[in-house]
Amino acid sequence: MKNIFYISDTHFSHEAVVRMDRRPFENAKDMNEKMLENWNSVVGKQDLVYVLGDFLWKFRDEDFSLVKQLNGRKRLIKGNHDKTHSKNFKNLFESIMDYEKIKDGEHTVVLSHYPHLAYDGSYKGRNLHFYGHVHENTVEAVMVNKFILESKTEELPMKMYNVGAMMSYMDYTPRTLEEIVEGSKGVVKNE
Repeated sequence: MKNIFYISDTHFSHEAVVRMDRRPFENAKDMNEKMLENWNSVVGKQDLVYVLGDFLWKFRDEDFSLVKQLNGRKRLIKGNHDKTHSKNFKNLFESIMDYEKIKDGEHTVVLSHYPHLAYDGSYKGRNLHFYGHVHENTVEAVMVNKFILESKTEELPMKMYNVGAMMSYMDYTPRTLEEIVEGSKGVVKNE
């Protein structure tokens, strides 16, 4: 394995999410093509990508054909829109889990589709937490960001990072831990 990448809420083939997130695409087909291009421009064949949920909206043959073109080994942390009972869907991933805690270099990273306001190691600032689900401009995203900011005033070292594809520092592209931490500065003060 060469590199580890993360991304959430790609919503491949989800027409309505283009409008809901105000994604910079004409339609879902345009979005699919750009995300495929972005993905393969950074992810190599031996790299590992953790997809933190809401990967694929439709389950047509052409949708499976599209995502099979994505480079790298893929592991899914289930989201609320992932239809994991489908055999075709299961075959896209090395593993499918609800939650996982991994090592990435010197860091321990808690992975979940949903943001956890109290995750393993959060109170000591030991671990990072990568999540998705809340997108960028939802009420939930505002609440999570407010919690992260307020935790700093209480001197709780929360290290929570939204890895949703639509986040400016993600730019519809899988990113490494270092890219996420650095890119999120100024969006929500995590460090």
